[in-house]
Amino acid sequence: MSSRTADSAAFRPLGPPRKRTTEVVERLAAEIASGRIPRGGRLPTEQELTAALGVSRTVVREAVAALRAEGLVEARQGSGVFVTTDVQRRPFRIDPEALRSLDAVLDVMELRTGLEIEAAGIAADRVDTAGRGRIARALAAIDAALAKGEPAIEEDFAFHQAIAEATGNPHFQRFLEFLGRFLIPRQSIRVGLRRAEDLRDYLERIQSEHRQIAAAIGEGDVAAARRAMRRHMMNSRRRYETMAARKH
Repeated sequence: MSSRTADSAAFRPLGPPRKRTTEVVERLAAEIASGRIPRGGRLPTEQELTAALGVSRTVVREAVAALRAEGLVEARQGSGVFVTTDVQRRPFRIDPEALRSLDAVLDVMELRTGLEIEAAGIAADRVDTAGRGRIARALAAIDAALAKGEPAIEEDFAFHQAIAEATGNPHFQRFLEFLGRFLIPRQSIRVGLRRAEDLRDYLERIQSEHRQIAAAIGEGDVAAARRAMRRHMMNSRRRYETMAARKH
């Protein structure tokens, strides 16, 4: 295992503050990703990083803790902090700071599309009475919210979670919950529609798509459930692209 230390001179002072800890994490992660700090290599000491990056020891400690949580580095008693050699231990993550461009958001939507299409198909194949009931109640909750003139953002997501739960595979629901934190379109599009009638028409179109998905799953029609979910997700993507184009 390599124990060589990266040259601290490679690190130049950071620019104006944004989030110092985040900047240090990004800088160190980039050095690791590029191989300039190799697997098994030791990070510069806390004192070296503080001097090289022009930040406080607290910032460096927080950044290293974040890298440890990411599975990128590990601390060895009395030896320092080293880049892990087992990259398989690194957890999956999406950096919210990276979701500033349309392409980045669409990439996440594409990932969710694949997940949801398969979830709908599996749900149609496995759904039981309890699962049908949860999906029906989620659908009814959206109708109730729309009747009150509410945007039904949380109710919408709960509907998709009910489908994920109907697969019987807990990982679908957990991963959807994770991705849901990064999906801006539900709220941003609805906020962007100022006229009440425009918002109502938009939400009714979405709810019509939801009903088609729920019906296919309830009937146990795997192919139809996948088609309905694909249509819904692709329409969501087009709606977001249209909204983003209007902003520019």
